[in-house]
Amino acid sequence: MSLVDLLCSVTTGPERRRRLLTPVVLTIALGVLVLVVVGSRFTDRVLAWPALVPGALGRNIGAAALASGLALWIWSIALFKGRGVPVNPPRELIAVGAYAWVRNPMLLGVFLAFVGLGFLLHSVALVFVWTPAFVILNLIELRLVEEPELERRLGATYREYKERVPMLLPKRPASHRAGHRPTWP
Repeated sequence: MSLVDLLCSVTTGPERRRRLLTPVVLTIALGVLVLVVVGSRFTDRVLAWPALVPGALGRNIGAAALASGLALWIWSIALFKGRGVPVNPPRELIAVGAYAWVRNPMLLGVFLAFVGLGFLLHSVALVFVWTPAFVILNLIELRLVEEPELERRLGATYREYKERVPMLLPKRPASHRAGHRPTWP
């Protein structure tokens, strides 16, 4: 059984199983986030890298990126109405708000938050090593596991959405370009 098959069997399986697995997956995800930050601090110390943009400039860049990333992450989670870990996703495609601009705004928010935190901590490793590695690994997982599972579960609806909305770098939705008002929750 492939990872796609396993994820699809869980996401379409009994509600009870999804509810039981949700805290497990959230704990693992939070552990990975902590590992990225702790690993970067360790890397900075071991390699004795200099501080990244020390002073007010670094703090201002960091605060702006961290606030933007957290705001995007929280907004994306709110659009999922309390669901959104890979084992307990919403039953229908969410394509409004941040999801009208980019398919993975939660991850984009995390990436921005990591960069902001890197500037606040003056961590070269967090900004230039650990965050890019985290991005690359997430993109691989998205391409090989999550998106094929979404295509299988949501069919043509997801395939059309995937063609229209970029994975990670936001693009102005067609409704904005045509002069229409955006669909906000």
